Amino acid sequence: MDQKILSLATEKTVDKLQEFLQTLKEDDLTHLLQKHAVKGKAAGALLRAIFRGSPCSEEDGALRRRKIYTCCIQLVESGDLQKEIASEIIGLLMLEAHRFPGLLLIELAHEFISAIKESSLVNGKSLALLPIILTALATKKENLAYGKGELSGEECKKQLINTLCSSRWDPKYVIQLTATFKDVPLTPEEVEFVVGKVLKMFSQLNLQEIPPLVYQLLVLSSKGSRKSALSGIIAFFNELDKQHNESQSGDELLDLVTVPSGELRHVEGTIILHMVFAIQLDYELGRELLKHLKAGPQGDSSNNLCPFSIAFLLSLARIQRFEEQVFDILKTSILKSFKDLQLLQGSKFLQNLVPQQSCISTMILEVVKNSVHSWDHVTQGLVELGFILMDSYGPKKIPDGKAIETSPSLSKTPNQHACKLGANILLETFKIHEMIRQEILEQVLNRVITRASSPISHFLDLLSGIITYAPLVLQSCSSKVTEAFDYLSLLPLQTVQGLLKAVQPLLRVSMSMRDSLILVLRKALFASQLDARKSAVAGFLLLLKNFKALGSLSSSQHSQSIGLSQVYVDVHSHYNSVANETFCLEIMDSLRRCLSQQADVRLMLYEGFYDVLRRNSQLANSIMQTLLSQLKQFYEPKPDVLPPLKLDACILTQGDQVSLQEPLDHLLCCIQHCLAWYKSRVMPLQQGDEEEEEGFYQELDDILESITNRMIKSELEDFELDKSADFSQSTGTGIKNNISAFLVMGVCEVLIEYNFSISNFSKNKFEDVLSLFMCYKKLSNILNEKAGKGRARAANKTSDSFLSMKFVSDLLTALFRDSTQSHEESLSVLRSSNEFMRYAVNVALQKVQQLKETGRVSGPDGQNPDKVFQNLCDITRVLLWRYTSIPTSVEESGKKEKGKSISLLCLEGLQKIFSAVQQFYEPRIQQFLRALDVTDKEGEEGEDADVSVTQRATFQIRQFQRALLNLLTSQEEDLNSKEALLLVTVLSNLSRLLEPSSPQFVQMLSWTAKICKENSQEDASFCKSLMTLLFSLHVLCKSPVTLLRDLSQDIHAQLGDIDQDVEVEKTDHFAMVNLKTAAPTVCLLVLSQAEKVLEEVDWLIVQLKGQVSQEALTEEASQAAPQNHPAEKAIIIQLGTLLTFFHELVQTALPSGSCVDTLLRDLCKMYTILTALVRYYLQVCRSSGGIPRNMEKLVKLSGSHLTPLCYSFISYVQNKSHNSKCTGEKKKEKAVVATAMARVLRETKPIPNLIFAIEQYEKFLIHLSKKSKVNLMQHMRLSTSRDFKIKGNILDMVLGEDGEDGSQEEGTASEHKEQNEEPAKKKRKT
Repeated sequence: MDQKILSLATEKTVDKLQEFLQTLKEDDLTHLLQKHAVKGKAAGALLRAIFRGSPCSEEDGALRRRKIYTCCIQLVESGDLQKEIASEIIGLLMLEAHRFPGLLLIELAHEFISAIKESSLVNGKSLALLPIILTALATKKENLAYGKGELSGEECKKQLINTLCSSRWDPKYVIQLTATFKDVPLTPEEVEFVVGKVLKMFSQLNLQEIPPLVYQLLVLSSKGSRKSALSGIIAFFNELDKQHNESQSGDELLDLVTVPSGELRHVEGTIILHMVFAIQLDYELGRELLKHLKAGPQGDSSNNLCPFSIAFLLSLARIQRFEEQVFDILKTSILKSFKDLQLLQGSKFLQNLVPQQSCISTMILEVVKNSVHSWDHVTQGLVELGFILMDSYGPKKIPDGKAIETSPSLSKTPNQHACKLGANILLETFKIHEMIRQEILEQVLNRVITRASSPISHFLDLLSGIITYAPLVLQSCSSKVTEAFDYLSLLPLQTVQGLLKAVQPLLRVSMSMRDSLILVLRKALFASQLDARKSAVAGFLLLLKNFKALGSLSSSQHSQSIGLSQVYVDVHSHYNSVANETFCLEIMDSLRRCLSQQADVRLMLYEGFYDVLRRNSQLANSIMQTLLSQLKQFYEPKPDVLPPLKLDACILTQGDQVSLQEPLDHLLCCIQHCLAWYKSRVMPLQQGDEEEEEGFYQELDDILESITNRMIKSELEDFELDKSADFSQSTGTGIKNNISAFLVMGVCEVLIEYNFSISNFSKNKFEDVLSLFMCYKKLSNILNEKAGKGRARAANKTSDSFLSMKFVSDLLTALFRDSTQSHEESLSVLRSSNEFMRYAVNVALQKVQQLKETGRVSGPDGQNPDKVFQNLCDITRVLLWRYTSIPTSVEESGKKEKGKSISLLCLEGLQKIFSAVQQFYEPRIQQFLRALDVTDKEGEEGEDADVSVTQRATFQIRQFQRALLNLLTSQEEDLNSKEALLLVTVLSNLSRLLEPSSPQFVQMLSWTAKICKENSQEDASFCKSLMTLLFSLHVLCKSPVTLLRDLSQDIHAQLGDIDQDVEVEKTDHFAMVNLKTAAPTVCLLVLSQAEKVLEEVDWLIVQLKGQVSQEALTEEASQAAPQNHPAEKAIIIQLGTLLTFFHELVQTALPSGSCVDTLLRDLCKMYTILTALVRYYLQVCRSSGGIPRNMEKLVKLSGSHLTPLCYSFISYVQNKSHNSKCTGEKKKEKAVVATAMARVLRETKPIPNLIFAIEQYEKFLIHLSKKSKVNLMQHMRLSTSRDFKIKGNILDMVLGEDGEDGSQEEGTASEHKEQNEEPAKKKRKT
């Protein structure tokens, strides 16, 4: 039979073949075909013959074909056929499919769909036929019966695809089914269907099957729906990552979640590569992706940015076309994320409405962590991103050239957070990826060297972190560091110190690097530039500190001042210590030569020797000998010669130039500190056979003793510095005398500290201390008198005191707290001098100020944060006791001295210390507050450890609250405004330590509000600081809008109405608002707070808009609409209350100037945000239809209570400016007229902006009215303020009055007059 069919098929005509085929039963034909195919005989030829004899033009033929097709599909799916036979059969079926009539094509398609639904396909090979069937169907032009109606072929195809995508797919065939669709011509709507279906299938697949599916999906997305495909893939992996991190097996992703982390990361890496490859082939895909991610930051960027999408973006950055855009998106998203975080942290109102946002820095650091799984394509992007963040958001140069180095404490601003994130990215990437280490190190060093003029502390910190992490690994990159050393002499001193401190661990492990550094430093030591020599000294001192000689005290015996955790790789420590000793003595020889150089170089040596001695005690002899021989050059050895020091030798005169040659005061200071340290640490450990060495120390002691005695005996005339001396800065003698005076004052200070420290509370020594102080004081007074208000006085104020911070702490403790009986008599000598006590407190203030400005303190241990912190605690404890025990009022009533009282100085010190501790020692605040608690006993530490910061801070706050209350209720007429101001600042600082959710915080808020309500003070600065405190506390509890409304009513009541005939009802919510403080102080303050509230509302509206657009994308708007209500309601309440606030202020007769300007500007913002809200409802109306009732009320309120009054206020402002013009004219003084005109211009500039904002608001209201079918414009009425009329009679009168200028100015006056008639009659608030 088969032979007959084949032979008939070879004939020219097909009639006989057709007849023969009709005689056969259908089953015979299918059996025959089956037998041939399974045996592998010429199944293809037989199939061709059958098709030839079954033309589709005849019904029988078409039906026969249909049966054959079904049979072949079953055969191919059975898996019984050889691969080649199956392929041939499918090929033939594909070739013949287009001949089928439409109805049969529909049947065939349905057959496939039901097979897919029922999962009856065995291997899915036949699926290759499906796209051909659908394509053939789409080409049929005639209408076909489908279901109950008739559809065209294209519509039938659409219905079939719809049915297919709605049915269940077996996970085995998802990839094949997706591949089939790429060959079918699809409309955008159909592509969306298919892409949606494929994305839903992701969660049902095995993890390893997802990369090929993603590849097919991306190929398919070239037909359309690129955005849906990409965002779907990103969303799926974001969800997967979240569930993986939570390590919980979610129902949907059950199989996937249990996979090991490494496998998931490898799959993600493969998919990212697929996606980047697809984008390289289709740039439109990349553009869609960036558009999708850019849309994110408008609403909630965390919806779009996740670890997976960040990794994808960084990988995409390798394509040059997208590089800039990718980094821009990441930069703006990072900064916006930190800004949002800052906004949320500062407002309880927003915290209650917005869920906790995911932190972008955590996401990026997660990408760094994941990149260990062969994500090489992401690593380069990470490094670039790190450097971009550090370059863009690092510390900026301040105009005076000094960048403030903030502490190791937590960074504050979004920019600082972003810079820190950049550093963390680079450090973590450095730790994980060996390949990229050299590049990171090279780039950091390049920036340190090339950006010397701008602040680079952040790069030095990163360098330090990198080197500390892996000093041995970095030996391979040592050439880069050695190269950097060559530039040391060209870099600023601060950079050199930072760089050398950072590379310290490397110098310990690499001798060659150390040698090359020493060569560079030796060259620099004799360079012509002063800065290079100073850098060399700094470098040598650092080396001396860190390479310990044999026999030096162990680290445990002295505290470490260097911030790095040093790496000790001393294998043969004995040998190394001996070698170090030789090395250190060589350096000491080099440094001795510096003692003949300029004062600045010597100064660095004197400041550094103490630290070297403390860390390398074996060098004590060498250092002390050097200092002694240097001192002897300027010391008068004869005991009866006065003065004891050769001051002239310290000053260099070259022609007219007079300069300091030897900073003798610093030399003595260095000797005094080194001597004290040696006596306390080294001498007790020495054996008795070292008498020879002790000779130095005895000699130094004798010299200091002798200098003390002779300084006390010396008169100012002995130094030629009495009142008759010349101290002017213009003459050589004057400059010389100034230098001498400062030297003598410095020496006095050093001797005060020396004598106090060796006194052991001897009365005679304390008398010496007081005598030295009197010498210091006399000189200080003369300098202040002579300088008057000149520059010298300013210089004198800023010159640092030579007293060390430790000494200041001990001195204050002795003066104010020491109640030991045996010390009583000797201390009374010092306590008898009020000036001396004031001086001691002043120096403490100066030290704290220095800490605040530079992050360090001058003097020994000034750069050691632990020691500084300890001293701060001690000083604070004393100042606090002194201030609370002897209030200012008690002290001041007793004596009338010039200058601030000691109590006031103590308070000022406390204020500075509280702010410095928060700036530099935030993590140690608990310890700081515990140190202040005088009741704490050492033994109770364990019990007290659990007392919270809030409780401890509250205890301190109460003391200052009492002090402020006493001050406000005192009987004196004038408020001590300095003290009141300081107290409020202290309370502000301490209140930051309270937990906003604690009852203590609420208590603090109600106390502050009570003070504002019950006390009427006319001091503007006190009022401002107290009100600022009130607002700063209020925003952390709830929104301050009601507070603003009450204050606006008080301001209105105090200043009166713009309509003089209207009597304003008196309100007295806050007694602090009075005629003196209402404007500008309180007025500007409330306006700035209102501005902040408007910013928050604006931010919230943007968030809502983002959510709405997200929901519109996911087509869930109808269900999700109710979720927005809390935020919407809150926005409307905020704006409603602000509206009543502005309603009061626009009726207030505000004085011209900043108040009016700010009010007009804020009104403009108010209308802009009302417009934003209206536009948001325009967007929402599309999905939900209608607007809430309270929105209608808000619009009504704006129409009745604000807009008309705004126009009246504009008229009031313009009238005032017109009056000021007239007065200017009458005076006929050009300058006055010019000033008046400038002010008018300034005041009227915001007016057009405000009118435009109102009109924009009304324009969008009209749109919203149409859309929502609610007439929102019924409450709005056109104001004649925007009309322009010329009244003829007034114009004639004006022209007659004055010439051209007059006409011009009075012409505008006519407009104002017209405007004046406009405002509606106001209703007073009852």
